[in-house]
Amino acid sequence: MLKEPRPGRVKTRLAQDFGRTNAALWFRNQSLSLLRRIEDPRWETLLAVSPDREGLTSRVWPDHLPRIPQGRGDLGDRMARIFHRLPPGPVCIIGADIPGISRRTIGNAFRSLGNHDAVFGPATDGGYWLVGMKRNTPPPPTLFRNVRWSTEHALADSKVSLPNHRIAHVDTLADVDTLADLKRSHRTT
Repeated sequence: MLKEPRPGRVKTRLAQDFGRTNAALWFRNQSLSLLRRIEDPRWETLLAVSPDREGLTSRVWPDHLPRIPQGRGDLGDRMARIFHRLPPGPVCIIGADIPGISRRTIGNAFRSLGNHDAVFGPATDGGYWLVGMKRNTPPPPTLFRNVRWSTEHALADSKVSLPNHRIAHVDTLADVDTLADLKRSHRTT
């Protein structure tokens, strides 16, 4: 899932201490680096873009990667729409602001779906950088309902929205929401 990297539209918490333009440039460079790192013949990389119209026609993102609009609503509405919209089969959704994502971490998530209905890649702040579903049955109507987004409860709330699903966890990674997160990410890379 990607947002068009415009100052003031992306990484707003990071922008408070880093500046809107710097935050947007960081997000753009991080996203493009991520796309290069994760392309792999084992899966199709599809860009879910926002805002819909600008994202679909953007010259920022690689032309060879197919795009779909995220649509309206909160993060849960937009992710649920992706799970409902794509053809049957396993799907993993990732965020673009996690420097530690690699082919290995995504491959681990897809492998986990062999024995589980859903998989989460926890983030160090209580959220998650990846959510995946096997999708051999339609997602439940409760999917991502009542999730407290951008809090330490996001992962726990999301798991509750998947009743009777066998859920796996893969690597815990750090996302970049603040300047302190960004500095920490540079120390670990």
